[in-house]
Amino acid sequence: MNRMTPLEKFTGAMHTLPLVAILRGLTPGEAAAIGDAIVQPGFRLLEVPLNSPDPYASIASMRDRFPDALVGAGTVLDARRVREVHAAGGELIVSPNFDADVVREAVNLGMVCLPGVMTPTEAFGAVAAGATGLKLFPAELASPAVVKALLAVLPKGTPLMPVGGITPHNMAEWRAAGAVGFGIGSALYKPGKSAVAVRESALEFIAAHEGTTPIPHVR
Repeated sequence: MNRMTPLEKFTGAMHTLPLVAILRGLTPGEAAAIGDAIVQPGFRLLEVPLNSPDPYASIASMRDRFPDALVGAGTVLDARRVREVHAAGGELIVSPNFDADVVREAVNLGMVCLPGVMTPTEAFGAVAAGATGLKLFPAELASPAVVKALLAVLPKGTPLMPVGGITPHNMAEWRAAGAVGFGIGSALYKPGKSAVAVRESALEFIAAHEGTTPIPHVR
């Protein structure tokens, strides 16, 4: 059976649940349990920021455990780190900024790349370099109106995903402006949060995306 390419995984996730789980601070020892808590309910986009403890080990572990998910790294700041993520089995590169060398290296290696942008100059530069989609970061500095304005001038179909301060309660207004997905950080996972609690948060985000009410957890 042929495995899906990174782009096919990304495209599939964008149609089903376009939420990137940002697992900053994840340790290799908890990668399986936290991954299960997120993937089993439906997440398929998993990001381990490189300022986490031993991130390459976590990426390798999650890639093996969740072959149908798109697993990779965040806070990727240079082309060397892109190659290191690729060597660990990662297929996703996310950055807080736009660096053309990072985008081009990821594209050359067949990886999905989501650079961080805030201005039209950065957004158009990232698209020209070959970015798969754009991460609007930090979203706290922007607004749904910014999303609407950027999408009015960017190439039609450019995925724009706000990251920073996203909760189940404010997703609807961003989506109404045209955001097609989100990066979810500390509201989903932070160091010390149990797998059970992470799963509950994952279900809340999924319900918010689908416009439904999550089933209360029975304790």
